[in-house]
Amino acid sequence: MSAAVAAGAETDTRPHVVVVGAGFAGLSAVRSLRKAPVRVTLIDRHSYSTFQPLLYQVATGALNPGDITYGARSFVATVGRKGDTWATFRKGVVTEIDPDAKVITLDVGPSLSYDYLVVANGVTTNYFGVPGAKEHAYPIYTRAEALSVRDRMMGYLDHISATKEADGASVVVVGAGATGVEMAGTLAELRNAMLPSRYPELDPDHVKVILLEMTDKVLAPFDPKLRTYAAEQLRARGVELRLGAAVAEVKEDRVVLKDGSELPAQMTIWATGVAAHDTVKKWGLPQGRGGRIIVSDDLRVTEHPDVFVAGDIGIIDDNPLPQLAQPAIQTGAQAGRNLLALLEGRPTTPFKYFDKGTMATIGRRSAVAQIAHGPRLHGTIAWLAWMFVHIFALLGNRNRIMVSLALMFRYIGQRRSVLVVGD
Repeated sequence: MSAAVAAGAETDTRPHVVVVGAGFAGLSAVRSLRKAPVRVTLIDRHSYSTFQPLLYQVATGALNPGDITYGARSFVATVGRKGDTWATFRKGVVTEIDPDAKVITLDVGPSLSYDYLVVANGVTTNYFGVPGAKEHAYPIYTRAEALSVRDRMMGYLDHISATKEADGASVVVVGAGATGVEMAGTLAELRNAMLPSRYPELDPDHVKVILLEMTDKVLAPFDPKLRTYAAEQLRARGVELRLGAAVAEVKEDRVVLKDGSELPAQMTIWATGVAAHDTVKKWGLPQGRGGRIIVSDDLRVTEHPDVFVAGDIGIIDDNPLPQLAQPAIQTGAQAGRNLLALLEGRPTTPFKYFDKGTMATIGRRSAVAQIAHGPRLHGTIAWLAWMFVHIFALLGNRNRIMVSLALMFRYIGQRRSVLVVGD
């Protein structure tokens, strides 16, 4: 920050709003404050925002990480008002929050004081205390984790190609929610389509994809017919479904189930459960299930009414919203509107979630879409809807173009599966 900008910030009499987190909720909150008489500082540990619903496509090699990330400074510059230092970006990890003094401490640089705070830093993987899961399982919640999965998968294929040690080669995906289903389905398609052409020395039947779920169903929030369709499509692609299978322990080369049986696993992907980051415990804010911050129905912390919480990190009266993009976007926007109401002396309004539905893709020309108060779609039409929704939701035209081309190349083009190398 230049001396002129710093001096301007010190003498600026507008209320200072700090937004922690450049995910769906944080960006939505910043947008909703665009016309408010405030100055905003957006904070994130990364210099970019990640489109998390497509991380599994990075993990399986269809997309490069740059295709689904967008610079936080570019966002601030785009959404900001011309000629006004209305919003700025600060890269750093929030280590402490003093809600009484209204001060935020970061891992680098000076502390920040605020008049209003919007906490929207998201959540991280929850291993539910399963022994060995944190040490040996691969989550796919961040860009770095997705790249780690991709590199591990490619490296292992090259290893067994050279050594012929293909016995017991398998990928175990834990959790049959949308992420687990999408990951397992895509891995199975890669095995079926890529191995014969890229690794002709390997027998695809020797590389298993196993999807574990502790309940008796896949995609539990979906309509039963869509769940049945998804299970059938996974099995048709060669995914081995293990329903009602709870994980007792994750080891380096296998997964131990609660019934005592063991599954060989050259890679275990953890696609279930979320929890607050450990640093949230130091923030002096009330926490509920999974360490998430408890807020009232207007998204404010009751003990600290100048603190709003949006996205997955918040839990309204101990009732969590679905971990989807829409709840995060809507809570971020509502936090901004309620903050503006406080500035104007108006009462805040309770948050009401408008359920637009949800969808998940299983593979090429196969998806399920559950539209709220609308039809239940599956097959090609649901898959096309999934493509359109995800591409349209990306930030930046470049990202939309690159993702469109890459997904068309993977799913529609003549070469049905190509692993992208590089980052």
